Amino acid sequence: MISNKWLKITIETDPLLVEPISDFLVGVIDAGVETGARDELLFGTVNGYVQRANLDTDEVDDILARVKSYLTELARIFSVEEPSLSSTMIEEEDWGKSLKEHFKPFAIVPGLVIAPTWEEYRPAKGEKVITMDPGMAFGTGHHATTSLSLDFIRETLSEHGGVRLLDVGTGTGILGMAAVLYGAEEVLGIDNDPEAVSAAEENVRRNSLQDHMQISLTPLSSLDEPYEIVVANIVHDVLISMSDDLVRLTTDGGTLILSGLLTGEQVANIINVFTAKGCHLSGKDGRQEWSALRFLKG
Repeated sequence: MISNKWLKITIETDPLLVEPISDFLVGVIDAGVETGARDELLFGTVNGYVQRANLDTDEVDDILARVKSYLTELARIFSVEEPSLSSTMIEEEDWGKSLKEHFKPFAIVPGLVIAPTWEEYRPAKGEKVITMDPGMAFGTGHHATTSLSLDFIRETLSEHGGVRLLDVGTGTGILGMAAVLYGAEEVLGIDNDPEAVSAAEENVRRNSLQDHMQISLTPLSSLDEPYEIVVANIVHDVLISMSDDLVRLTTDGGTLILSGLLTGEQVANIINVFTAKGCHLSGKDGRQEWSALRFLKG
């Protein structure tokens, strides 16, 4: 059996740039990311792992050029030395080993802890826990857009429990599983990546949530029945391309939560597009350079 090789990107940077670089790798390059903690000597090192296996030379060159351009611009904005960039191809198994070394239990939002399957975690009183294995589908919940989405999901469900929720681009299933824990009666998580669907299905079973959450490869455009809450934590351009279906699948009076957006022009554009389709902005939140929006339909 031939093992897949993945692209590993290593960036040495001023610690000031660690978070924006990590967010860029996750949100734009679609990479898994590991960094040292703030109090560790390696905090200035960012490792990114590009999910698409067996990339050809042109694809690697294009990815590295995009990262290099972003690093140059970021250094100019923050007036620091430009980060150094290097890359190598690694075996798939090496990524799994590295993930286990860096993915530790953490509170994604107050009162909700994400814990990996290989770490024993004893919850404090009143704490909710999602135990998961990201598998080959990225999404451990560290990204700011995940916690921003969760805040809106929790707030919405506290007002309207027992509803049906659609999680578009579910990844490893974190948002949908959390929604069940927060009171959603029925959740459907969809993704176009078979590896993500497989990982999410296993995570749902592992947390005994299968009576309330289903995972599917069904395309968004093929769904017919609307949901009281629709969540999509993806990226700007994809949200625009899906906008008609996202609005169509939100019930009248229902809530649409969108994230994966860079603060500024992307947020303004999403607001314009979705308000033009009959949605009204009811919430806006941001963290670092990322934002999430909540709309009411009708």
